[in-house]
Amino acid sequence: MTELDEAPRASRGAGAPVSLDPSAWGARNAHDPTAVRDDDGIYWLFSTDANADGPLPGSGAQIRRSADLVTWEYVGCALDGVPGPAREWSGAEGLWAPDVVRIEAADGVEWRMYYSASSFGSRTSAIGLATAPHPSGPWTDKGIVVATQHDRDAHNAIDAQLLVEGGRHHLVYGSFFGGLHVLGIDPVSGFALDAPAPGEPASSFGTLIARRPTSVDTALEGPYVIPRPGGGWALVLSYDSLVNTYHVRVAVSENVEGPYVDPEGHVMTDLDGDPERIGLTVLASHRLEGAAGLLAPGHAAVLTEDTRQLLVHHTRLPDEPRQHEVQVRRLVWTAQGWPLIAVQPWAGERENDDESTWPSGVDELVGEWEIVDYAGPTQEVVGSRLLSVTADALAGLVAHGNGRFTRDGDAPVDAVVFPAWDAVRGVPALSFAARAPHGSVVVGTKVG
Repeated sequence: MTELDEAPRASRGAGAPVSLDPSAWGARNAHDPTAVRDDDGIYWLFSTDANADGPLPGSGAQIRRSADLVTWEYVGCALDGVPGPAREWSGAEGLWAPDVVRIEAADGVEWRMYYSASSFGSRTSAIGLATAPHPSGPWTDKGIVVATQHDRDAHNAIDAQLLVEGGRHHLVYGSFFGGLHVLGIDPVSGFALDAPAPGEPASSFGTLIARRPTSVDTALEGPYVIPRPGGGWALVLSYDSLVNTYHVRVAVSENVEGPYVDPEGHVMTDLDGDPERIGLTVLASHRLEGAAGLLAPGHAAVLTEDTRQLLVHHTRLPDEPRQHEVQVRRLVWTAQGWPLIAVQPWAGERENDDESTWPSGVDELVGEWEIVDYAGPTQEVVGSRLLSVTADALAGLVAHGNGRFTRDGDAPVDAVVFPAWDAVRGVPALSFAARAPHGSVVVGTKVG
Protein backbone atom coordinates (compact mmCIF):
# COMPACT_ATOMS: atom_id res chain seq x y z
CA MET A 1 0.00 0.00 0.00
CA THR A 2 0.98 3.68 -0.01
CA GLU A 3 0.58 6.68 2.28
CA LEU A 4 -3.00 5.52 2.73
CA ASP A 5 -1.69 3.32 5.53
CA GLU A 6 -1.48 6.38 7.76
CA ALA A 7 -5.07 6.13 9.00
CA PRO A 8 -8.30 4.22 8.45
CA ARG A 9 -10.54 5.48 5.67
CA ALA A 10 -13.30 6.28 8.18
CA SER A 11 -11.11 8.76 10.06
CA ARG A 12 -8.30 9.88 7.79
CA GLY A 13 -6.42 12.56 9.61
CA ALA A 14 -7.25 15.86 11.23
CA GLY A 15 -6.64 19.09 9.38
CA ALA A 16 -7.71 22.67 9.88
CA PRO A 17 -11.14 22.34 11.50
CA VAL A 18 -14.24 23.10 9.48
CA SER A 19 -16.94 22.13 11.95
CA LEU A 20 -17.80 19.18 14.15
CA ASP A 21 -21.46 19.93 13.44
CA PRO A 22 -22.53 17.92 10.35
CA SER A 23 -25.27 20.44 9.55
CA ALA A 24 -22.50 22.91 8.68
CA TRP A 25 -20.50 20.53 6.47
CA GLY A 26 -22.15 21.19 3.13
CA ALA A 27 -19.82 19.62 0.54
CA ARG A 28 -17.04 19.00 3.09
CA ASN A 29 -16.30 15.50 4.43
CA ALA A 30 -18.02 13.84 1.45
CA HIS A 31 -15.65 11.05 0.43
CA ASP A 32 -16.09 8.39 -2.32
CA PRO A 33 -19.36 10.03 -3.44
CA THR A 34 -22.15 8.94 -5.75
CA ALA A 35 -25.23 10.97 -6.68
CA VAL A 36 -28.74 10.08 -7.85
CA ARG A 37 -31.81 12.11 -8.71
CA ASP A 38 -35.21 11.16 -7.31
CA ASP A 39 -38.50 11.32 -9.21
CA ASP A 40 -39.15 14.84 -7.87
CA GLY A 41 -35.87 16.22 -9.20
CA ILE A 42 -33.95 16.34 -5.90
CA TYR A 43 -30.36 15.07 -5.90
CA TRP A 44 -29.12 12.71 -3.19
CA LEU A 45 -25.44 12.18 -2.46
CA PHE A 46 -24.16 9.06 -0.69
CA SER A 47 -20.60 8.84 0.62
CA THR A 48 -18.14 7.11 2.94
CA ASP A 49 -18.43 7.58 6.70
CA ALA A 50 -15.60 10.10 7.00
CA ASN A 51 -14.86 13.25 8.97
CA ALA A 52 -11.51 15.00 8.68
CA ASP A 53 -12.08 17.02 11.85
CA GLY A 54 -12.77 14.45 14.54
CA PRO A 55 -15.09 11.62 15.59
CA LEU A 56 -17.85 10.60 13.23
CA PRO A 57 -21.35 11.77 14.16
CA GLY A 58 -22.54 8.29 13.22
CA SER A 59 -22.00 5.57 10.65
CA GLY A 60 -24.04 3.83 7.99
CA ALA A 61 -23.26 5.80 4.77
CA GLN A 62 -23.58 9.58 4.79
CA ILE A 63 -26.47 11.21 2.90
CA ARG A 64 -26.70 14.75 1.53
CA ARG A 65 -29.31 16.37 -0.68
CA SER A 66 -29.27 19.23 -3.18
CA ALA A 67 -31.53 20.97 -5.65
CA ASP A 68 -28.71 21.93 -8.02
CA LEU A 69 -25.61 19.74 -7.39
CA VAL A 70 -23.86 22.88 -6.14
CA THR A 71 -25.13 23.42 -2.58
CA TRP A 72 -25.34 20.33 -0.35
CA GLU A 73 -27.18 19.70 2.90
CA TYR A 74 -26.09 16.87 5.22
CA VAL A 75 -29.14 14.87 6.36
CA GLY A 76 -27.65 11.91 8.28
CA CYS A 77 -26.81 8.28 7.56
CA ALA A 78 -28.72 5.73 5.53
CA LEU A 79 -28.27 2.91 8.05
CA ASP A 80 -27.84 2.77 11.80
CA GLY A 81 -24.20 1.74 11.79
CA VAL A 82 -22.62 -1.21 9.98
CA PRO A 83 -25.19 -3.98 9.39
CA GLY A 84 -24.63 -7.09 11.50
CA PRO A 85 -23.51 -9.61 8.84
CA ALA A 86 -21.08 -7.17 7.24
CA ARG A 87 -19.72 -6.04 10.62
CA GLU A 88 -19.22 -9.60 11.84
CA TRP A 89 -17.39 -10.53 8.63
CA SER A 90 -15.16 -7.47 8.31
CA GLY A 91 -14.94 -5.83 11.71
CA ALA A 92 -15.74 -2.50 10.02
CA GLU A 93 -16.63 0.55 12.09
CA GLY A 94 -18.14 2.49 9.19
CA LEU A 95 -19.32 2.03 5.62
CA TRP A 96 -17.33 3.02 2.55
CA ALA A 97 -18.16 4.04 -1.01
CA PRO A 98 -21.91 3.36 -1.28
CA ASP A 99 -23.42 3.09 -4.76
CA VAL A 100 -27.15 3.76 -5.19
CA VAL A 101 -29.27 2.80 -8.19
CA ARG A 102 -32.98 3.15 -9.03
CA ILE A 103 -34.52 -0.19 -10.08
CA GLU A 104 -37.93 -0.87 -11.59
CA ALA A 105 -38.94 -3.87 -9.46
CA ALA A 106 -42.00 -6.07 -9.84
CA ASP A 107 -43.86 -4.24 -7.06
CA GLY A 108 -42.70 -0.74 -7.99
CA VAL A 109 -39.58 1.41 -7.74
CA GLU A 110 -36.82 0.10 -5.50
CA TRP A 111 -33.58 1.90 -4.66
CA ARG A 112 -30.61 -0.39 -4.11
CA MET A 113 -27.49 0.58 -2.22
CA TYR A 114 -24.33 -1.48 -2.49
CA TYR A 115 -22.05 -0.54 0.40
CA SER A 116 -18.55 -1.66 1.42
CA ALA A 117 -17.48 -2.84 4.87
CA SER A 118 -13.79 -3.26 5.60
CA SER A 119 -10.93 -2.22 7.84
CA PHE A 120 -7.97 -0.36 6.43
CA GLY A 121 -5.23 -2.42 4.81
CA SER A 122 -7.23 -5.65 5.07
CA ARG A 123 -8.73 -7.79 2.32
CA THR A 124 -11.30 -9.22 4.75
CA SER A 125 -14.11 -7.15 3.31
CA ALA A 126 -17.75 -7.38 2.27
CA ILE A 127 -20.06 -5.64 -0.17
CA GLY A 128 -23.59 -5.61 1.17
CA LEU A 129 -26.99 -4.70 -0.24
CA ALA A 130 -29.63 -2.45 1.32
CA THR A 131 -32.92 -1.35 -0.25
CA ALA A 132 -35.35 1.53 0.22
CA PRO A 133 -38.49 2.96 -1.41
CA HIS A 134 -36.77 6.36 -1.76
CA PRO A 135 -33.19 7.66 -1.50
CA SER A 136 -34.09 9.27 1.84
CA GLY A 137 -35.00 5.82 3.18
CA PRO A 138 -35.93 3.96 5.21
CA TRP A 139 -33.09 1.64 4.24
CA THR A 140 -33.23 -2.08 5.05
CA ASP A 141 -30.17 -4.31 4.97
CA LYS A 142 -30.51 -7.49 2.89
CA GLY A 143 -27.14 -9.16 3.48
CA ILE A 144 -23.74 -9.72 1.89
CA VAL A 145 -23.36 -9.85 -1.92
CA VAL A 146 -19.66 -10.71 -2.20
CA ALA A 147 -16.97 -11.16 0.44
CA THR A 148 -13.19 -11.60 0.45
CA GLN A 149 -10.79 -12.90 3.08
CA HIS A 150 -7.34 -11.44 3.67
CA ASP A 151 -5.44 -14.73 3.90
CA ARG A 152 -7.41 -16.43 1.13
CA ASP A 153 -8.12 -13.94 -1.64
CA ALA A 154 -5.88 -11.72 -3.74
CA HIS A 155 -8.34 -8.88 -4.23
CA ASN A 156 -10.65 -6.80 -2.05
CA ALA A 157 -14.47 -6.73 -2.05
CA ILE A 158 -15.04 -2.97 -1.78
CA ASP A 159 -15.91 0.00 -4.05
CA ALA A 160 -19.01 -1.42 -5.77
CA GLN A 161 -20.98 -0.07 -8.72
CA LEU A 162 -24.15 -1.68 -10.03
CA LEU A 163 -24.17 -1.49 -13.83
CA VAL A 164 -27.46 -2.18 -15.60
CA GLU A 165 -27.03 -3.35 -19.20
CA GLY A 166 -30.48 -3.91 -20.68
CA GLY A 167 -31.86 -6.87 -18.75
CA ARG A 168 -28.46 -7.79 -17.29
CA HIS A 169 -26.99 -6.48 -14.05
CA HIS A 170 -23.28 -6.41 -13.18
CA LEU A 171 -21.39 -5.50 -10.04
CA VAL A 172 -18.15 -3.68 -10.88
CA TYR A 173 -15.92 -3.68 -7.82
CA GLY A 174 -12.47 -4.05 -6.31
CA SER A 175 -9.61 -2.03 -4.89
CA PHE A 176 -5.83 -2.25 -4.72
CA PHE A 177 -4.36 -5.73 -4.09
CA GLY A 178 -5.66 -8.06 -6.85
CA GLY A 179 -7.46 -5.58 -9.09
CA LEU A 180 -10.97 -4.76 -10.29
CA HIS A 181 -13.66 -7.29 -11.23
CA VAL A 182 -17.10 -7.57 -12.85
CA LEU A 183 -19.60 -9.98 -11.28
CA GLY A 184 -23.00 -11.05 -12.66
CA ILE A 185 -25.99 -9.97 -10.52
CA ASP A 186 -29.55 -11.34 -10.46
CA PRO A 187 -31.79 -8.40 -11.47
CA VAL A 188 -34.63 -9.63 -9.23
CA SER A 189 -32.80 -10.30 -5.98
CA GLY A 190 -29.85 -7.94 -6.38
CA PHE A 191 -27.45 -10.71 -5.31
CA ALA A 192 -24.86 -12.61 -7.31
CA LEU A 193 -26.16 -14.96 -9.98
CA ASP A 194 -24.13 -17.75 -8.43
CA ALA A 195 -25.04 -17.01 -4.79
CA PRO A 196 -26.19 -20.14 -2.94
CA ALA A 197 -29.23 -18.14 -1.77
CA PRO A 198 -30.28 -14.46 -1.58
CA GLY A 199 -28.38 -12.80 1.23
CA GLU A 200 -25.41 -15.15 0.91
CA PRO A 201 -22.09 -14.18 -0.70
CA ALA A 202 -21.24 -15.01 -4.30
CA SER A 203 -19.57 -18.32 -5.03
CA SER A 204 -17.12 -16.70 -7.48
CA PHE A 205 -15.52 -13.28 -7.85
CA GLY A 206 -16.29 -12.55 -11.51
CA THR A 207 -13.98 -11.37 -14.29
CA LEU A 208 -10.78 -9.38 -13.77
CA ILE A 209 -10.84 -6.12 -15.79
CA ALA A 210 -7.96 -4.01 -14.38
CA ARG A 211 -4.92 -4.34 -12.12
CA ARG A 212 -1.51 -2.78 -11.45
CA PRO A 213 1.85 -4.27 -10.43
CA THR A 214 3.41 -4.25 -6.98
CA SER A 215 5.98 -1.69 -8.19
CA VAL A 216 3.23 0.93 -7.81
CA ASP A 217 1.63 -0.70 -4.76
CA THR A 218 -1.10 -2.26 -6.98
CA ALA A 219 -2.74 1.16 -6.56
CA LEU A 220 -6.09 1.42 -8.33
CA GLU A 221 -9.65 1.54 -7.03
CA GLY A 222 -13.12 3.05 -7.39
CA PRO A 223 -14.22 1.59 -10.75
CA TYR A 224 -17.24 2.99 -12.58
CA VAL A 225 -18.37 1.70 -16.01
CA ILE A 226 -20.60 3.70 -18.35
CA PRO A 227 -21.98 3.07 -21.86
CA ARG A 228 -19.95 4.53 -24.69
CA PRO A 229 -21.75 6.46 -27.47
CA GLY A 230 -22.10 4.22 -30.48
CA GLY A 231 -21.60 1.05 -28.44
CA GLY A 232 -19.15 -0.40 -26.00
CA TRP A 233 -18.14 0.75 -22.53
CA ALA A 234 -15.80 3.13 -20.75
CA LEU A 235 -14.11 2.35 -17.43
CA VAL A 236 -13.50 5.29 -15.10
CA LEU A 237 -11.15 4.50 -12.19
CA SER A 238 -8.76 6.06 -9.70
CA TYR A 239 -5.00 5.53 -9.48
CA ASP A 240 -2.35 5.97 -6.81
CA SER A 241 -2.39 7.38 -3.26
CA LEU A 242 -5.44 9.06 -1.82
CA VAL A 243 -3.13 11.40 0.12
CA ASN A 244 -1.46 13.29 -2.71
CA THR A 245 -1.20 11.45 -6.06
CA TYR A 246 -4.78 10.26 -6.55
CA HIS A 247 -6.16 10.89 -10.04
CA VAL A 248 -8.71 9.61 -12.55
CA ARG A 249 -7.99 7.55 -15.66
CA VAL A 250 -10.20 5.96 -18.32
CA ALA A 251 -10.11 3.05 -20.75
CA VAL A 252 -12.66 1.55 -23.16
CA SER A 253 -13.92 -1.88 -24.20
CA GLU A 254 -16.38 -3.49 -26.59
CA ASN A 255 -17.66 -5.70 -23.76
CA VAL A 256 -18.54 -5.05 -20.13
CA GLU A 257 -16.16 -7.83 -19.06
CA GLY A 258 -13.28 -6.31 -21.06
CA PRO A 259 -10.59 -6.20 -22.18
CA TYR A 260 -10.37 -2.47 -21.44
CA VAL A 261 -7.70 -0.54 -23.37
CA ASP A 262 -6.35 3.01 -23.44
CA PRO A 263 -5.85 5.12 -26.61
CA GLU A 264 -2.43 3.52 -27.16
CA GLY A 265 -3.90 0.02 -27.00
CA HIS A 266 -2.48 -0.83 -23.56
CA VAL A 267 -4.66 -3.40 -21.78
CA MET A 268 -5.67 -2.45 -18.25
CA THR A 269 -4.70 -5.86 -16.87
CA ASP A 270 -1.13 -5.60 -18.19
CA LEU A 271 1.50 -6.05 -15.47
CA ASP A 272 4.53 -5.82 -17.78
CA GLY A 273 4.08 -2.40 -19.34
CA ASP A 274 4.96 0.93 -17.76
CA PRO A 275 2.29 1.33 -15.02
CA GLU A 276 2.52 5.11 -15.27
CA ARG A 277 1.52 5.05 -18.94
CA ILE A 278 -1.43 2.65 -18.90
CA GLY A 279 -4.82 4.37 -18.92
CA LEU A 280 -5.68 7.92 -20.04
CA THR A 281 -5.50 10.56 -17.28
CA VAL A 282 -8.58 12.79 -17.42
CA LEU A 283 -8.49 14.51 -14.00
CA ALA A 284 -5.52 15.17 -11.70
CA SER A 285 -4.21 17.70 -9.17
CA HIS A 286 -4.12 21.22 -10.59
CA ARG A 287 -4.74 24.86 -9.79
CA LEU A 288 -6.29 27.53 -12.00
CA GLU A 289 -5.13 31.11 -11.45
CA GLY A 290 -7.06 32.56 -8.51
CA ALA A 291 -8.75 29.26 -7.58
CA ALA A 292 -8.35 27.01 -4.55
CA GLY A 293 -7.24 24.14 -6.76
CA LEU A 294 -7.60 20.38 -6.53
CA LEU A 295 -5.31 17.96 -4.72
CA ALA A 296 -5.69 14.23 -5.35
CA PRO A 297 -9.15 14.28 -6.99
CA GLY A 298 -10.80 10.94 -7.59
CA HIS A 299 -13.09 8.07 -6.62
CA ALA A 300 -15.61 9.23 -9.20
CA ALA A 301 -19.12 8.19 -10.08
CA VAL A 302 -21.06 9.33 -13.16
CA LEU A 303 -24.54 10.83 -12.94
CA THR A 304 -26.37 10.33 -16.25
CA GLU A 305 -29.39 12.51 -17.05
CA ASP A 306 -31.36 13.16 -20.23
CA THR A 307 -29.19 15.98 -21.56
CA ARG A 308 -25.90 15.56 -19.72
CA GLN A 309 -23.46 13.41 -17.82
CA LEU A 310 -21.63 14.63 -14.75
CA LEU A 311 -18.58 13.31 -12.91
CA VAL A 312 -19.14 13.32 -9.14
CA HIS A 313 -15.87 12.99 -7.21
CA HIS A 314 -14.08 13.98 -4.04
CA THR A 315 -10.98 16.10 -3.86
CA ARG A 316 -8.55 17.36 -1.28
CA LEU A 317 -7.53 21.01 -1.26
CA PRO A 318 -3.90 22.08 -1.84
CA ASP A 319 -3.99 24.63 1.00
CA GLU A 320 -5.87 22.27 3.37
CA PRO A 321 -4.59 18.83 2.34
CA ARG A 322 -6.32 16.93 5.16
CA GLN A 323 -9.72 18.28 4.12
CA HIS A 324 -11.87 16.72 1.41
CA GLU A 325 -15.11 17.69 -0.31
CA VAL A 326 -17.39 16.63 -3.13
CA GLN A 327 -17.17 18.39 -6.50
CA VAL A 328 -19.12 17.91 -9.74
CA ARG A 329 -17.86 18.40 -13.30
CA ARG A 330 -19.29 17.93 -16.76
CA LEU A 331 -18.30 14.74 -18.58
CA VAL A 332 -18.12 15.08 -22.38
CA TRP A 333 -17.54 12.58 -25.18
CA THR A 334 -15.15 13.35 -28.00
CA ALA A 335 -15.92 12.59 -31.64
CA GLN A 336 -13.70 9.51 -31.31
CA GLY A 337 -15.58 8.23 -28.28
CA TRP A 338 -13.41 9.16 -25.30
CA PRO A 339 -14.86 10.55 -22.05
CA LEU A 340 -13.14 13.74 -20.87
CA ILE A 341 -13.80 15.99 -17.87
CA ALA A 342 -14.39 19.75 -17.63
CA VAL A 343 -11.82 21.81 -15.75
CA GLN A 344 -14.50 24.16 -14.40
CA PRO A 345 -16.76 22.92 -11.57
CA TRP A 346 -20.45 22.44 -12.28
CA ALA A 347 -22.44 25.68 -11.91
CA GLY A 348 -26.04 24.45 -11.89
CA GLU A 349 -28.54 26.61 -13.73
CA ARG A 350 -25.76 28.66 -15.34
CA GLU A 351 -24.77 25.66 -17.49
CA ASN A 352 -25.86 25.18 -21.12
CA ASP A 353 -26.83 21.57 -21.96
CA ASP A 354 -28.07 22.28 -25.50
CA GLU A 355 -25.25 20.76 -27.56
CA SER A 356 -26.69 22.18 -30.78
CA THR A 357 -25.55 25.60 -29.55
CA TRP A 358 -22.01 24.50 -28.73
CA PRO A 359 -19.24 25.84 -31.03
CA SER A 360 -19.58 24.72 -34.61
CA GLY A 361 -16.75 26.60 -36.25
CA VAL A 362 -12.98 26.59 -35.84
CA ASP A 363 -12.88 30.40 -35.81
CA GLU A 364 -14.61 30.42 -32.40
CA LEU A 365 -11.51 28.84 -30.88
CA VAL A 366 -9.13 31.70 -31.70
CA GLY A 367 -8.11 33.65 -28.60
CA GLU A 368 -6.44 33.44 -25.21
CA TRP A 369 -6.95 30.26 -23.15
CA GLU A 370 -5.97 29.30 -19.61
CA ILE A 371 -4.98 25.64 -19.85
CA VAL A 372 -3.89 22.71 -17.68
CA ASP A 373 -1.90 19.78 -19.09
CA TYR A 374 -2.20 16.42 -17.31
CA ALA A 375 1.03 15.09 -18.82
CA GLY A 376 3.07 15.93 -15.72
CA PRO A 377 3.72 13.96 -12.51
CA THR A 378 0.59 13.33 -10.46
CA GLN A 379 2.33 14.20 -7.18
CA GLU A 380 2.44 17.83 -8.25
CA VAL A 381 -0.39 20.36 -8.18
CA VAL A 382 0.02 21.47 -11.78
CA GLY A 383 -0.38 25.17 -12.33
CA SER A 384 -2.26 26.57 -15.29
CA ARG A 385 -0.67 28.61 -18.06
CA LEU A 386 -1.89 30.94 -20.77
CA LEU A 387 -1.95 29.83 -24.39
CA SER A 388 -2.64 32.12 -27.31
CA VAL A 389 -4.45 30.17 -30.04
CA THR A 390 -4.12 31.59 -33.54
CA ALA A 391 -5.88 30.64 -36.76
CA ASP A 392 -2.62 29.13 -38.00
CA ALA A 393 -2.42 26.87 -34.93
CA LEU A 394 -5.87 25.50 -35.81
CA ALA A 395 -4.92 24.51 -39.36
CA GLY A 396 -6.27 21.10 -40.26
CA LEU A 397 -8.80 21.06 -37.43
CA VAL A 398 -12.13 19.60 -38.59
CA ALA A 399 -15.42 20.67 -36.99
CA HIS A 400 -18.00 17.89 -36.50
CA GLY A 401 -20.70 20.03 -34.88
CA ASN A 402 -21.90 20.12 -31.26
CA GLY A 403 -18.49 21.28 -30.09
CA ARG A 404 -16.52 18.32 -31.46
CA PHE A 405 -13.25 18.89 -33.30
CA THR A 406 -10.57 16.51 -34.59
CA ARG A 407 -7.30 16.66 -36.45
CA ASP A 408 -5.36 13.78 -38.00
CA GLY A 409 -1.72 13.63 -39.01
CA ASP A 410 1.42 14.32 -37.01
CA ALA A 411 -0.34 16.51 -34.43
CA PRO A 412 -3.64 14.69 -33.80
CA VAL A 413 -6.39 16.31 -31.71
CA ASP A 414 -9.70 14.94 -30.40
CA ALA A 415 -11.46 17.77 -28.56
CA VAL A 416 -14.77 19.00 -27.20
CA VAL A 417 -15.44 22.73 -26.76
CA PHE A 418 -18.49 23.72 -24.73
CA PRO A 419 -20.02 26.56 -22.70
CA ALA A 420 -19.11 26.69 -19.00
CA TRP A 421 -19.12 29.05 -16.06
CA ASP A 422 -15.73 30.52 -15.17
CA ALA A 423 -15.80 30.09 -11.39
CA VAL A 424 -12.87 32.46 -10.81
CA ARG A 425 -14.00 35.36 -12.99
CA GLY A 426 -17.72 34.80 -12.41
CA VAL A 427 -18.63 34.96 -16.10
CA PRO A 428 -19.80 32.54 -18.80
CA ALA A 429 -16.96 31.28 -20.97
CA LEU A 430 -16.00 28.59 -23.41
CA SER A 431 -14.18 25.60 -21.98
CA PHE A 432 -12.55 22.61 -23.64
CA ALA A 433 -11.15 19.14 -22.98
CA ALA A 434 -8.91 17.46 -25.53
CA ARG A 435 -6.70 14.50 -26.23
CA ALA A 436 -3.59 16.33 -27.33
CA PRO A 437 -0.80 15.47 -29.80
CA HIS A 438 1.57 14.24 -27.07
CA GLY A 439 -0.92 11.63 -25.88
CA SER A 440 -2.17 13.32 -22.71
CA VAL A 441 -5.29 15.32 -21.92
CA VAL A 442 -5.33 19.13 -21.91
CA VAL A 443 -8.22 21.14 -20.48
CA GLY A 444 -8.89 24.85 -20.34
CA THR A 445 -11.08 27.93 -20.35
CA LYS A 446 -11.17 30.81 -22.81
CA VAL A 447 -10.18 34.03 -21.06
CA GLY A 448 -9.76 36.44 -23.92
